[in-house]
Amino acid sequence: MAVRRKQAKIATDPVAFEAFYRRHVDAVTRFLSRRVDDPHTVADLVAEVFVAVLDSAHTYRADLGAEIAWLYGVARKTISAERRRAYKQYQLTDRVSGRRTLHDDDVARLEERIDAERPARRAFEAMADLPEGERAVLELVVIDQLTVTEAAHALGIRPGTAKVRLHRARRTLRDLPFVMDGAPR
Repeated sequence: MAVRRKQAKIATDPVAFEAFYRRHVDAVTRFLSRRVDDPHTVADLVAEVFVAVLDSAHTYRADLGAEIAWLYGVARKTISAERRRAYKQYQLTDRVSGRRTLHDDDVARLEERIDAERPARRAFEAMADLPEGERAVLELVVIDQLTVTEAAHALGIRPGTAKVRLHRARRTLRDLPFVMDGAPR
């Protein structure tokens, strides 16, 4: 219960939130850079993830996994929401608007991060034909280095279900070198 109170505290205590943010911002940026190749979008999504954290801090349960697994679940939902929003926007207009201006240093730093995560994006392309549930577990375990239990928590499924999905995904993609990285735990 103390951990749950600690998480809820980040929603009301600016000092606690800043410490939480500093502890996890790099991991969230890496997570998003593996999935998105535009620095402006990555910057916006990082901000959106931490705004969502403020709204949902009370939902974190330490008994279901580490903070980072919970955060990756929030980030996945944020990316999904952004993709839905972008698709709707695309249907309405051909141009993208409403982005905040980034300084050259910010763009350079995000471009470096995006370049560093290029192999992971290639892995995502290889996994594109997997069923969503199998692909999601494989992403979280192999690419994001979560345990199977943490991946299950991030996806809102049972650990046993996550193990089965991971096994199926690995069996399907067994010829790709990255697939067996990350051991089921």
